[in-house]
Amino acid sequence: MNKWLKTMLFLVGSAFLTRLIPFSSLFRNLDTMIHEFGHALVTLLLSGSVLRIELYANHSGVTYSAIQDGGRAILVSLSGYMLASLFALLLFYLYSKGRHDWGLILATTVALIMLVMYVRGSFGMMWLGGFIALNVLMLVVWKKASKYYYLLLAFLTLEESVMGSLFLVYAAVVSPSRAGDASNLARMTSVPAIFWAVLFFIFSLLCAKWALGLFFKRERVQPKLQSR
Repeated sequence: MNKWLKTMLFLVGSAFLTRLIPFSSLFRNLDTMIHEFGHALVTLLLSGSVLRIELYANHSGVTYSAIQDGGRAILVSLSGYMLASLFALLLFYLYSKGRHDWGLILATTVALIMLVMYVRGSFGMMWLGGFIALNVLMLVVWKKASKYYYLLLAFLTLEESVMGSLFLVYAAVVSPSRAGDASNLARMTSVPAIFWAVLFFIFSLLCAKWALGLFFKRERVQPKLQSR
């Protein structure tokens, strides 16, 4: 089967199955957290300032920042979707190396930084606090369940990175001025929002293809190790 078709079918099947898991919707905010953290991180790396970050229950978010140079603002707008896709890929890379605990520690660290420094809205603070507490429990108390919890987070993040960029493509077609980061990039570059939305979508698919390749490789290797 074509690898791209296999990737799409697996993503669709995964999206359907994970929605059957109770409370899985809450964990989809991990992708939003990384998306907004990406904006904040690049802003700081480019000598800008982050004012605050909002996370909402509908899996959306916004980063309020200040940066002067137009070229730097373009990089900030590019960073959200791309770093979210790269983070999903990183989660699967760590899983393929048998280091899912590192992935949980990294996600917990990002959540702690955002909670302490940037997020002030009631839902965002409550979600981050609960996420941090659950991750600590998985790392310290429920170690046997941590692998399956980690895979749930990894697949949800991968799905959201692809579905979020796909929705952005739809928004760029229906209402280009309200297509989030794609609209911001269109205003700054005069390149249509649909171009940026499609770029984000293609990038997310590439990351998904590589991520699933790492996952299947790991699953093929594990039975061989156990049979020895």
